[in-house]
Amino acid sequence: MNVANLLVRAARSHGSRPAVALGESVLSDYATLGARASRLAWALRERLGCRPGDRVAIIMKNSPAYLETLFGIWHAGLVAVPVNAKLALPEFTYILEHSGAKVCFATPKLASALRGDTGKVPSLASVIDTESDTYAELFGAGAMALTPAAPDDPAWLFYTSGTTGSPKGAILTHRNLAMMTSGYFSDVDTIDGDDAIIHAAPMSHGSGMYILPHVAAGALQVIPESGGFDPEEIFAVIERFQGVSFFAAPTMVRRLTDSAANANADTSNLKTVVYGGGPMYLEDLKEAIARFGNKFAQIYGQGESPMTITAMNKAIHAEAIRSGDDERLASVGIPQTFVEVCIADDSGNALPPGEVGEVLVRGDIVMKGYWEAPEATARTMAGGWLHTGDVGCFDEQGFLTLKDRTKDVIISGGTNIYPREIEETLLSHEGVAEVSVIGRPDREWGEAVVAFVVPAAGASITPASLDTHCLECIARFKRPREYRFLEELPKNAYGKVLKTALRDELESNTGIVPPQQ
Repeated sequence: MNVANLLVRAARSHGSRPAVALGESVLSDYATLGARASRLAWALRERLGCRPGDRVAIIMKNSPAYLETLFGIWHAGLVAVPVNAKLALPEFTYILEHSGAKVCFATPKLASALRGDTGKVPSLASVIDTESDTYAELFGAGAMALTPAAPDDPAWLFYTSGTTGSPKGAILTHRNLAMMTSGYFSDVDTIDGDDAIIHAAPMSHGSGMYILPHVAAGALQVIPESGGFDPEEIFAVIERFQGVSFFAAPTMVRRLTDSAANANADTSNLKTVVYGGGPMYLEDLKEAIARFGNKFAQIYGQGESPMTITAMNKAIHAEAIRSGDDERLASVGIPQTFVEVCIADDSGNALPPGEVGEVLVRGDIVMKGYWEAPEATARTMAGGWLHTGDVGCFDEQGFLTLKDRTKDVIISGGTNIYPREIEETLLSHEGVAEVSVIGRPDREWGEAVVAFVVPAAGASITPASLDTHCLECIARFKRPREYRFLEELPKNAYGKVLKTALRDELESNTGIVPPQQ
C-alpha cells in the first residue's frame, strides 16, 4: 500500500502530462518525475545506507525538489519528516534528533546552517543541499522498483506546531495518507488531469498533503518562484494555467482580497481555494466570495487527522450565500466520509445537537500515535478517539461549528465565554485589522476577557468605541474588560497566533486600557 504508487501509476499512465512547474515555466512531465523519484530511492538505499523505516528529513522552502525527494523517500520504503523551513535552528535540531533522522535534504542556506549543528544529532549521517553537485549525482546511478509497504507502516512524521510546548510527531501511515487522498475526491473537490495546484502554503504541512490527490489525478504541481505566498505571483500563475486550485490559510485569503494586484487580475482560471488551518472570519469569507466567486471550500483537520475531520465544499458555500445563512457559512461543514466525529462532555459521553463539548474523531485517517511519546498518545487517543482539544457543537443537520480550543475557553462568573465569538465581533468593526482574545485571572469573576487589537491602517479607535460596538452585538458579560493595542500579533512559523505570548504580556501593566463602564 505504498503511497508512492500514486506517482508510479501517474508516470506509467500519464507520463507525458506536465508534472512540475516553477512559476509560469513547466520543468518536467510525470514520466521524468517518476524516474527521478525511483533513482533517488536507489541512492538513498544503496549509497546513503538507509533501510526501510529509517527517517529522512526535508527542510526546505517550497521548491521543485520537494516533490522528487518526498516520493523518492516513500519509494525506498522510508519515512518522510517534512519540516517547516521557517522554524529556527534549535527547532530544526530538536525535530531531527527526536525523529532520529538519518538523512536531511535542505535548500542551500538551510543546509549550511544545519551542517554546523549536526554534532547535536547523533543519528544524522548526511545533510544534502538540493542545489549541489552531491544531490545531482544521486540521480546518476540506478533506479529501483517500488518498495512494498504495509498499510500501517509510517509514511510521514507530521510535527505539530508546538504552540504550548515541544512539537510532537504525529505518525501518519500509508493507510492514513491514502484515505486522506480519497477524502479529497469525495468531500472537497474534483481534480481533472489538466488542472493545476499552486503550492503557496508550506509543503511541509497542508499544501504538501494535497500533493497526493493531485498526483493521483495527474495534475500539474506549481511551485511559486518565491517559494512561498505572494499575491501578485499567485495572480500571475492563475492567469498562466487552467483549473488552478491551492490550499490557503485564512490570512492568505485575506491578503489576496486586500492585494493591490487583485483589482486588475483575471481570475477566470481559478477553480478552488481550499482554506483551513485556522479560523476564517465571516466577513473575510464573504468579501472573498464577493470578489472571486463561488470558488471556496473549507476543510477542518489537524496534523493528527490530516486535512480530514469536516469539510464544506463549494456547493454548500453557494447555498449558504444564496439563502443568507451566516450560521452555516461560519461552520466548518459536515464530517468527511471516512471519519466519525462526536461531540463529547468531559467524561467522554456523546452530546446531542446544540450541546457544546470537545470534538472527538476516529477512523482510518487518524494517526497511529505520536512518535516516541506513548503517554501523549494514550492521552490524546483515549477510548479509541482522537481528542482534538477543540470545542464545538453540531446542529440538527450535522454541521459542526467550532467555538474554541478547550484550553482557550474563558470561564467568567461560572459561564463559558468563547474567544472566537468576541474576535468575530471586534473584527466586524471597521477600525480593527486583527484581534486575539484571551482570559486573565480575576479575583471576583475567576477570569476576565482581554482583547489584543491591531488597528487597521490609518484607523483611530478607542476602547470606548470598541466597547460600544461589542455591546451592540454580544452580551455585556462577554465584552472585554481590557483592551491592548499592538502593531502586530505574535505568531509562530505556521502563522498561528501565540496566545501563550499574549498571556506572558499580561504579566506587565503596560498597554492596559479598561473599557468604559
